[in-house]
Parts: sequence; C-alpha cells; structure tokens
Amino acid sequence: MERYRIAVVGAGYVGMSLAVLLAQTNDVTVVEKFQERVDMINCRKSPIRDEYLERYLEDKKLSLRAVLPQMMDYAAADIVIIATPTNFDPNTGGFDTQSIEVTAAQINQQNADAVVVIKSTIPIGYTQKLKEETGLKNILFSPEFLRESRALYDELYPSRIVVGYDSSDPDSKDCAKLFASILEDNALTEKVPVFLMGYTEAETVKLFSNTYLAMRVDFFNELDTFAQAKGLRTQPVIEAVCADPRIGDFYNNPSFGYGGYCLPKDTKQLEQSFSGVPQTLVSAVVSSNETRLEFVARQILLQLKETGGRTVGAYRLIMKTGSDNFRDSAILRVIEKLCAEGIRVCVYEPTLTDGQMTGDLRIEEDFDAFCENCDLIIANRSEPELERVKDRIYTCDLYSRD
Repeated sequence: MERYRIAVVGAGYVGMSLAVLLAQTNDVTVVEKFQERVDMINCRKSPIRDEYLERYLEDKKLSLRAVLPQMMDYAAADIVIIATPTNFDPNTGGFDTQSIEVTAAQINQQNADAVVVIKSTIPIGYTQKLKEETGLKNILFSPEFLRESRALYDELYPSRIVVGYDSSDPDSKDCAKLFASILEDNALTEKVPVFLMGYTEAETVKLFSNTYLAMRVDFFNELDTFAQAKGLRTQPVIEAVCADPRIGDFYNNPSFGYGGYCLPKDTKQLEQSFSGVPQTLVSAVVSSNETRLEFVARQILLQLKETGGRTVGAYRLIMKTGSDNFRDSAILRVIEKLCAEGIRVCVYEPTLTDGQMTGDLRIEEDFDAFCENCDLIIANRSEPELERVKDRIYTCDLYSRD
C-alpha cells in the first residue's frame, strides 16, 4: 500500500475524523487556525467530543501532527482535503464558501498539481465553478455522511463512499479512483459501496441525503404533534407505524426539531437550489421544522401556566448525545421563542466553556440548584439524572436516543 502525504484543512468533526482515519497508513498534517486545537492534536487529545476518536488518538500509533495555516507548506502534500465550515448565509441564500476559496488559492500558489478534495458541504455546481476559476486541475468533491460524536466510527464503517470528479476529464476520474481506494483501504468495513460520479451529481447526493433525514425527523415530529393535540399516546402509534419494514424502526424519536451542523443549512441550500424547478416537498421540510418549534414553545407555555410558575429550566443545549455542538440547536430556538414571551430561562449545560455564553440567559452550573430553582424543566433529550424531577419535565423524547 502506497503511503501519501496528506494535509487536512480544518479540525472539526469531518476534518479530525478523516485525519485520524488516514493517519493509520499515511502521513497526515492537520491545518487548523486555532492554536489551542493545534496544541491538543499534537498532544494526542481530541479537540472535539467523540469517544471513538479520543480512543484512537490514545491507542493508535498514528502519523499525525497539526500546524497553523501560516506554517503549512502545501508543496509537501500529495493530497489536500478541505474540511472547513460552510455556514448557510441567509443574506445570500447559500453557503459561505470563503474558507474554501482562501485555501484553494493557497494550494494553487504552492502546489497546483496536488489532488484537492473538498469535504465541506457546498452548493450544487460549486466544484466545477471553483475548478474553472482557480485552474486547479485535480479537484474532487467527496461528501461526508457522519454523525456528531460518532464521526470516526462512521469513517471506519462507512455506509458508502461517494467521490465527484470532472466527467469531461479522464485524469480527474483516475484521481477519484485513487482517493476512493485510500478511503477504502483505511475503513474496517469490507466491500464498501463506492460511487464515482460527476461533480454536480455528488453535490446533489449530499443535499438530498440530509434533506431526507430532516424530512424523517419532521414526519415523526408531526406525528407527535398530532398525538399531543388529540390527546393520544405517541409511542404506540410510532411503534405500530414503524413495524412496517418499508418504514423501519429507526430515526423516529420525537424531538423539539432538527438542528446541528448539517440539517438546517443543507435543507435551506437545497431549497435555494430548486430555483426554477417545480417542488413543494423540500420547502415543506424547512417550514415543518419551524412549525414544530412553534408548537413546542406553545405547549411549554401552556404547561408553565398550569403550574403557575415563572422560570423555565433548559436542560442541555447540545444537539446530540455525547456532542458539544450547540449550533442551530432546536432547544436554543425554543428558548428564543420563550424569551420573546417574557419567560425567564435558566440553562444547565456542563459543556459550556469560558466565553461560550448564550446572550442574556442565566447559566446555572450546579445541577441541584438548577432543579431547585426552575418551575418547569425542558429537555430535547432526557437523561437518567432528570428522573428526580420527572413531574416537572417537558420533553418529547420517548426512547432516550437520537
């Protein structure tokens, strides 16, 4: 097996999981703009919360190091993987891809022959446009399908490998085959399904995959909304519906709504991509989530009114069990709606670090004090420690899983 020099730009969930995966058989350099993260990686500590990743960093003899962007020489890399964040910008109606363009320009100056793989989520049509604008001849797009806090596991046991290439360029397809084989060689799953396709097709796979997952979240949340509104028990209805093997008993636990790094931005980007193309379902996925958040906020207000209380406690802000991500968290969106109604909200979130504040919200670090001082406690996902205050809990969680 040939050994490659690989640079991974960005030390988030995608970048770190890929870096550790590939460092098993290659020489990997993580390029990260935050000194604290660079230091952690070089000390074999994970800058993100991922149990599998933390274990591999400790136990495996990986060829892995981290540097600041100004210290990276891309001339020393055979392959550069770009895994920088691309947040959805509501002002432009699309992803903010500036970090990709800055990195691509640096690579072009130092090593125009490198294989450049975009792992960041991007708009449909973006890779072809970037290739034309930069002149980089070996650009690929390879989407990721990872779960927060389980990212490395999903890299080691991938459901599929998708690599997009320039279908008009035979050399581009050869690069795609090479990169797919590197991912395959480092995975623990035998015979991983590999899909090589054009840039735009691969970009479409990513957005439609995540929008389908968001749609499934919406479906079971709307089922739960109906059950609550009609005084029905949600759980037996879900279990009978999901007994149909065509539907399946998975990804069906009601929540306050979908959120996190991917689903909110990817659904909105796909909706924008449909401009001029007939559709109603994708827009309905986006609006359904907003409707659910409104419903949950109203239910909380009603329950608070019944208790005669004045303070709502928000138990955890994270989107996924074991995660440290608050971005676009459904419970944060609900909190915003409660605050707009003049409700006092107290937050218990043990993963909050210095400087990670949430506006004017009161942060309670002591769990006992949190339980004592809140009239009603809301939880997107419940935990055993809430059992002591179960008579004051509002949650839609049925199965204590994501």
